Amino acid sequence: MSLVTLLLVLNGLIFLVELAMPRLMFFHFALWPLGGSEGASLPANMPVGEFRLWQLLSYAFLHGSVFHLFINMFVLWMFGSPLERAWGTQRFALYYFLCVLGAGAVQLLVVSAGQFAPTVGASGGVYALLLAFGMRYPNQYILLLIPPIPMKAKYFVIVIGLVELWSGIAGTRQGVAHFAHLAGMLFGLILILSWRQRPPPSR
Repeated sequence: MSLVTLLLVLNGLIFLVELAMPRLMFFHFALWPLGGSEGASLPANMPVGEFRLWQLLSYAFLHGSVFHLFINMFVLWMFGSPLERAWGTQRFALYYFLCVLGAGAVQLLVVSAGQFAPTVGASGGVYALLLAFGMRYPNQYILLLIPPIPMKAKYFVIVIGLVELWSGIAGTRQGVAHFAHLAGMLFGLILILSWRQRPPPSR
């Protein structure tokens, strides 16, 4: 079984557990901001947790909705599968999980006490996969869902990056971890450039 397939299965199973025990799962495994929650405005049914080190990884296996899960898993499958075949499972795993960790660490730095809320989702790792795919297969066409137009991978990555940067600065989409997405791409870029200088064994 490939790592991409394993990640798809794990995320799906964990989402089912999350549906059954949402308060418990969010309390222990979502990525909670550093510091206290004084002055925070949270929904009445949301438990207030605190940061634990394992959350830098576990948050990537939780999702806020079926749509959130579907989008992340679709992108993971679409772009992660060819990368795992090209890189091998070892390098793919190193890349994906380091980018997840990096995205989570940056999210801890940018979330203030006034915006106290947990972060969930595999988007940091998924955006890193988008970047890697665009760099490895720059001229391969991608058919967008909305709008349904073909676009070369290299242009798609640039557009996605600019949209996330603008959204993060302007705050046009509240509740979305734009800078975590960008951090995933940044950590991915650093890893790819370092591997070009001294690539690790791919298998």
